[in-house]
Order: sequence, then structure tokens, then C-alpha cells
Amino acid sequence: MTKKTFSKTLSANDVGATGGHQGGILIPKSEAELLSFLPPLDPAIKNPDAWIECVDESGTLRRFRFVYYNNKFHDAKGTRNEYRITYMTSYFREMGAVEGEALEISKHKDSTNYAIRVVRPVEEPVNQEVEQSVRIKITSSWRRVH
Repeated sequence: MTKKTFSKTLSANDVGATGGHQGGILIPKSEAELLSFLPPLDPAIKNPDAWIECVDESGTLRRFRFVYYNNKFHDAKGTRNEYRITYMTSYFREMGAVEGEALEISKHKDSTNYAIRVVRPVEEPVNQEVEQSVRIKITSSWRRVH
């Protein structure tokens, strides 16, 4: 049985830490393998969507909306042309997800449900001689986990 897994480093906006309203986690159009991993959406329909069922790390079944906001192609003044997974806010709050952690989504080839989990970074021992003010920018793009 083949299993695919994708991971995205969560931004402050993804987990609701900025106080702003976000329309879900972005799936870039350039991520063809990830888009083919998710249910197919018909671009001929305005804002097509599909509900995806995911089992989280505690065994809870959750439903998220995978949507292609495409009013740019259907409305004269439309501007949106993006894929997103929405309805994740309560999941992130319940799991205590924070910026810098990762969302991981996976699926076995023959399964109908996806598996999701929040992956927390492993903390390495701090070397007291190293300057503590060094900041590393964490990228927020998706990647395939092998």
C-alpha cells in the first residue's frame, strides 16, 4: 500500500495568531503533486469544492473544505485564483498549534480518509556559548515528505 505525505510549516496567520481573518491554508497552484493528491475540482464551475475527511492524531474524524476560489474566471471583476483548505481554525486551536510547527497530511492509496497531525519541532539542547538573538526565517511552503 502506497502512502503519500505532505507537510507545511505553519505561519502565524495559519494558526490565527495575527488576529486576521484568513480564508484557509493556501495550496499554491505550482504544487501539482499536492493538488493531484487532493480531490479533483472542476475549474469550469465557480468556486468548486470538496469535503475531505481527515483523522487527526487523537483519532478524531474531521471534515475540511478543499476549495478552488476562481472568480477571476467567472466574474467580470473577480480577482481570486487560488486553492485553499478551510475550516481548520478549530482544529489548530484544539491542538494548540503555533507558528513554526508543521501541518502534515497523508493518505494511503486505497484509503478514503486522510490523516493529519501537527508536528512539533524537536528542540535541540541550547549551547550557552552561542548568541541567543539569531533568528531563522521559516519558509511556509509545502513539501513532500519521503
